[in-house]
Amino acid sequence: MLAYIKGFFAFIEVLLFIVGIIPVNTDISYGGNAYQPPQVENPMYIVENGESDFSIVISESADECIMTAADELQTYLEKISGAELDIVADSAFDGGKAIVLGETAFSDEISDTDRSGIAEDGFLLCSDGESFLIAGEDSRGTLYGVYTFLEEYLGVRWFTPELEVVPESKDVVIDARLNRIVEPSFSVRRNDCAGTNDAHRARTKMNVSFHYEAVEYGGAMTFVLWDVTLDRLVPDALFSEHPEYFAMNPDGSRTTDQVCLSNPEVLEVAIENGRKAILECKKNSDYIHIGQKDNTNYCHCEGCTALHEKYGTVAAPVIIFTNAFADALDDEFPDMTFTFYAYNETDQPPKDLSLRCRPNVVPVLCGLHKACRSHPLTECGAIDGHETFDNLFVEQPPTVAENHKIWTQVADRTFIYDYTINFLNVAQFFSNFETLQSTMKYMHDIGITGYVYNCGDGHYAAFNELRNYLLCKLQWDVNADVEYHMNDFLKAYYGEEAAPYIKEIIDIQTAQVKATAHAFDFDWHYQSGFYPFYTVNRLNALWDKALNADVTDEQLFEIEVANLSWEYFKANQYIGKYSFLNPMRQKANEELYDAFRAHNMNRVSSFGLIPEDKSQVDFTLRPFNWR
Repeated sequence: MLAYIKGFFAFIEVLLFIVGIIPVNTDISYGGNAYQPPQVENPMYIVENGESDFSIVISESADECIMTAADELQTYLEKISGAELDIVADSAFDGGKAIVLGETAFSDEISDTDRSGIAEDGFLLCSDGESFLIAGEDSRGTLYGVYTFLEEYLGVRWFTPELEVVPESKDVVIDARLNRIVEPSFSVRRNDCAGTNDAHRARTKMNVSFHYEAVEYGGAMTFVLWDVTLDRLVPDALFSEHPEYFAMNPDGSRTTDQVCLSNPEVLEVAIENGRKAILECKKNSDYIHIGQKDNTNYCHCEGCTALHEKYGTVAAPVIIFTNAFADALDDEFPDMTFTFYAYNETDQPPKDLSLRCRPNVVPVLCGLHKACRSHPLTECGAIDGHETFDNLFVEQPPTVAENHKIWTQVADRTFIYDYTINFLNVAQFFSNFETLQSTMKYMHDIGITGYVYNCGDGHYAAFNELRNYLLCKLQWDVNADVEYHMNDFLKAYYGEEAAPYIKEIIDIQTAQVKATAHAFDFDWHYQSGFYPFYTVNRLNALWDKALNADVTDEQLFEIEVANLSWEYFKANQYIGKYSFLNPMRQKANEELYDAFRAHNMNRVSSFGLIPEDKSQVDFTLRPFNWR
């Protein structure tokens, strides 16, 4: 009863926020540790007044990745200072000042740190007062060390694949006593923004590409098979002859919607096709994925149902099947890792924890799309799709967070598959900036080992370039200062003068959603929250200031793109010129459509393009109907 009383008062509070009787607190904390710039207490000049007596020293047997590291370091030092440092093999280096990369004949003279103990992709930055060592646990770690040095110590930024900022200075100076080991928060990291390439992936220290090896950038995690794969391991073409290989419906009929994973013959077919796929794979891949089909029609046969009941989860047949699949191929392919989706019904972990994944089996947890994104994951238990008073206003246990914690007890390694945009309303502001850091920090702290974000590439979404940049920072370091990196991005992307207005807009919208709504990844609700008239006027004024700021043409274009997310929201909510009371409302919608097309925005939802032919659009309807 007490919970319902609290829920009633929460409902009343939301109403008061919506009508504006209670003002919303816009002092948002985006999380992370406060940024501390590198200190130079004992200056060591690598470049002074545009001149350098340093060389870049690499091993005579340096691989392609170390060569890339040397080339990138040389290129950016010259862009910054005008000084071009020679790249020299250790066998030809006759002494003097050097930036030493990776394992060379001189590395141990600078530091005797045991680099074999550094985590994968981690690295050492160390100076002895005369030379400077950048050395990773492996070559890719050394490359990442070069990028971190350029970014954190010299101010280079790679905000997007197209937007690079390189400061100019005749002096390049570091602390002569620099001694720092840097290691990533997650061993597996993926966040491909639109237009990404191997270089940008490496510069942001993302090590998963799924499909491309990128040897010159240290390689990347690739898969023999990835995503939905059961249709290739157990082809639908087998249905006519072997319907028993496929899922049984509750009425006893069979469907190709899923595979019957308790059938031993299905396992044999999958093993044979998996072996063939591994042998035919032309990439240097050591991961293969068991990916269920994208629906909820799991098998209800007697064998699968018995496993569901025994272990308390629909995921039981998937775990057992993947374990057996891995056991069958492990001797032949000892370096292979076998992953599977915990998705839809199968995102529920076993209640009987005697069911565990083999050491080489990794669940890829997809359940975060069910969780609210406008409130902390560990506090808000609202679940997507439940339109009840209880779910929206009565305090619920944070089951998604709890389930992820249990999965870390089921497997030695666990990966997150995250979404973090609103797929159904991509053109509208999505309120997850405040919860990005706390969610990733929680995942790291409970023992999640990999974080895969799969919705930046190819998905237009409001402020998504900013979101992608922040996600890379947090996947590498869950304690990154989000507000610092946000402001850094806004100044470069939207311009120094416009950035404070954009930041205030993000603060207000984040606060308004937090106070008045839950935000989910798959939801038609208008997740920019509900706004009293004075907040709408305040946001309109801020957008006007941003649009009239002294910025470049490129920056103005991006401000206009971002502003269209606000116009889209107002048009859907019948606010301002989009009101039913405005006889020119239809014309306003048509102008909004024209602005979308003029700014290369071809969708309002991930699941459909807006028509190219304007005559096909009914402008009496709200723009979420355009798809």
